[in-house]
Amino acid sequence: MNRQAADVLEPRSEQTRPQRTLLSQPGHFPPPRVERPATAAEPALRVLVVENEARAADTLVVGLRRHGYLAESVATGALALQAHGDADLILLDLDLPDLDGLEVCRAIRAVGDTPLIAVTARGSELDRVLGLQAGADDYLVKPYGFRELLARMEAVMRRARPRPQAGRVITHGPLRIDAGTREVLLAGRPVELTRKEFDLLHLLASQPEAVISRRQLMTQVWDDTWSHRGRTIDTHVSSLRGKLGASGWIVTVRGVGFRLGRP
Repeated sequence: MNRQAADVLEPRSEQTRPQRTLLSQPGHFPPPRVERPATAAEPALRVLVVENEARAADTLVVGLRRHGYLAESVATGALALQAHGDADLILLDLDLPDLDGLEVCRAIRAVGDTPLIAVTARGSELDRVLGLQAGADDYLVKPYGFRELLARMEAVMRRARPRPQAGRVITHGPLRIDAGTREVLLAGRPVELTRKEFDLLHLLASQPEAVISRRQLMTQVWDDTWSHRGRTIDTHVSSLRGKLGASGWIVTVRGVGFRLGRP
């Protein structure tokens, strides 16, 4: 992050600027210094800042903590790949000293759905397209204003955690899907799903007799109307089948899409 970007983030003093801590142990998020206390209904989000410039990272972490976030930073792609699983949101610089940021983004997206914003000096249209295709949920070019960053973070989290339809429960044989609590039970036993796995299963179960096209899945589950991330869909379908214990729960209709089955 360049000096201009760092200067617009948050006013700071030598007393408030912390010594930078590299997150070498995933999940080691310190308590935040907040302007308003987090409540049980609104827990503080854990934000992982991946930024190789120490001054910029420190400034960003301080600003995020002042706004109630649990923020920590790492300086390399390798450490980001170790720590990302414990974060609720990732701010990823694409210019890292050890790995290309796009590859880090792809690797994180291949194993999970943690919301991720690319924060980088790469500002061309091609760079933005590549970042979004790599799996970033949003793309912010340096230098930027701290208020814009906060607004984008809030928007990404709204999309990542949409309000469920309260009280909507779908039953399909032994399968029970509660949209209000985002819980899935199979024969009375809970099934642990990721956010996208739940959204995918819920969409199929909400139209149990219909074949849902890949395009519709990309639009409604991934909020993506133009890319062709077929491998992403197949990976999530395969994972769902494994967690549900039978491939027959999700039926592939070749050349069209998928529908809910009944093994």
